[in-house]
Amino acid sequence: MRPVVTVAEMRAADAAAPVPEETLVRRAGTAAAVAALRMLRGAYARRVVVVAGKGNNGADGRVAAELLGRRGARVTVVGPGAPIGDCDLVVDAALGTGLRGPYEAPSPPAGAEVLAVDIPSGVDGDTGAAPGRPMSATRTVTFGALKPGLLQGDGPRFAGEVEVADIGLGEIAARISLMEDADLGRLVPRRPPETHKWATAVCVVAGSTGMEGAAALAARGASRAGAGMVRLGVPGSADATGFGQWPGEAVRFALPSSGWAEEVLGVLERCRALVIGPGLGRAAATVDDVRAVVGRARVPVVVDADALFALGDAASARRVVAGDRPVVVTPHDGEYERLAGAPPGPDRIAAARRLARALGAVVLVKGSLTAVASPSEEVRLSSAGSSRLATAGTGDVLSGVIGAFLARGVAPVEAGALAAHVHGRGASDGPAEGLVAVDLPELISVRLSRAMDPAARGAERGDG
Repeated sequence: MRPVVTVAEMRAADAAAPVPEETLVRRAGTAAAVAALRMLRGAYARRVVVVAGKGNNGADGRVAAELLGRRGARVTVVGPGAPIGDCDLVVDAALGTGLRGPYEAPSPPAGAEVLAVDIPSGVDGDTGAAPGRPMSATRTVTFGALKPGLLQGDGPRFAGEVEVADIGLGEIAARISLMEDADLGRLVPRRPPETHKWATAVCVVAGSTGMEGAAALAARGASRAGAGMVRLGVPGSADATGFGQWPGEAVRFALPSSGWAEEVLGVLERCRALVIGPGLGRAAATVDDVRAVVGRARVPVVVDADALFALGDAASARRVVAGDRPVVVTPHDGEYERLAGAPPGPDRIAAARRLARALGAVVLVKGSLTAVASPSEEVRLSSAGSSRLATAGTGDVLSGVIGAFLARGVAPVEAGALAAHVHGRGASDGPAEGLVAVDLPELISVRLSRAMDPAARGAERGDG
């Protein structure tokens, strides 16, 4: 996991650093100069304009200007409002995370690349909001750790490629982390040699007449993410034996169209996690059954799709999800608004934290940046999402993957974020056009296998 620090946390880290502020500025400016040299592919006679403000960000830029000049570059330093003359590279050190309002950046000349120092000036370091007109950077060099504003809102659009430079801040107290491929191998337990299928069994309650595909996708997602047994209950489908999409590895159990809560609770006695909601429908009887099952389940629960509708608003949902077992809720923006009373907005981290506190449950807010928060405000992020996942049924697969990770013993916040990460990474391995939800489980299985097998990872790198 890569730490992600808020502006306030970064200021605290600066204040507690084991070296003087002047040393930190020198190191940051040196890191910016090194990044600039790479972009310029040498400095001699190259033209550089450094836009430097009054604070530490500007000081970083002035150090970079000095060092680039020593290497033979023709460097001009201008203030944040000054026009930029013809050059090969613009170093944006106007504001950094010290945004106080809309910033109208000067326009870089045609053909010039832009290096942002810490964060593109005009982008909020926490939310990623850009109320003015920042410069679009080719690359951003940030210091100590990633900032939330580089990952969400408008930040990714303006930041370009992001690198993190170590400037010797020491240990930074961060409550937000970004998942990486290596975390799959580190945090998802491997199967013991003497394991059995029930050790990671998942119960999936999903689908309804005409929506059987949602159940099949959730079940297949769970199986491909390591559930040794999937018990699949689809209300009202007891006689639909000819439906071609039923995953052959899932063991179905018959459920009536309504009044099925007791049957599900009986099946749960042998399972390690429950996934409930995709395609269930919103009939009043279904709402009652969902609330009964979620409220009485004694295993970790993933609540998705129509089961989120059954929870009602946040106050009503809290009465159902409260208890001594983990509950992970997975709303898209519309479902979030119904639960919280307002849309999540561009700050996904804050949105996940708000709803997690209100529900007393783990909340996964879906998006290109998926944020997963606990009631104690610990946050795990996945930035692996893309428009490839904007197709029907992909969320059903994700709920199944989360259920499998919970059954395998992954902590709830990490289970949600790792599932979102492997879900997005799997999609990136599929076709750029025409990816559909049924493609995902196999892609996820391959991606997860690579991440958890050191020999396979070494072979891909060409090691040994």
